[in-house]
Amino acid sequence: MALLPILEFPDPRLRTIAKPVTEVDDRIRTLVDDMLETMYDAPGVGLAATQVNVHEQVIVIDVSETNDQPMVFINPKIDVLDNVMHDYEEGCLSVPGFYESVSRPEHVSVTALDRDGNSFTIKPDGLLAVCVQHEVDHLNGKLFVDYVSNIKRQRIRKKLEKQQRAL
Repeated sequence: MALLPILEFPDPRLRTIAKPVTEVDDRIRTLVDDMLETMYDAPGVGLAATQVNVHEQVIVIDVSETNDQPMVFINPKIDVLDNVMHDYEEGCLSVPGFYESVSRPEHVSVTALDRDGNSFTIKPDGLLAVCVQHEVDHLNGKLFVDYVSNIKRQRIRKKLEKQQRAL
């Protein structure tokens, strides 16, 4: 396993739309393992392949307190089950140090493939529902800062660019 570099906003590669995985093979399983190691090391609760500059539809998530319940979503598809929205304070490994309130559907269904290529469907709630939607946004080239005002997004961009120049 290997730690992968995480792209940071405003890197334009974060806007790349991920392609579906055509075959769940050893290459994809290695990517999943590397993404999990990277996510736990960061530390975070979710990571999309787009964030590590791999533009395929792969997501890893672990919202457990003990970091021992990893979930893998390959080619995830979200269906919104109703119009109930929930505000949640979100952060992102690609937007380090910033948290903003984002409104997302509270009840969704997610269908995806697991690390072995088996299809499954879940109806997550709470943090898991938010996390899945957040990570699927990454696969579609969208970041949580896209949900905030232009002024806030520009302020975050300028602060991160200043930090990146200082490195």
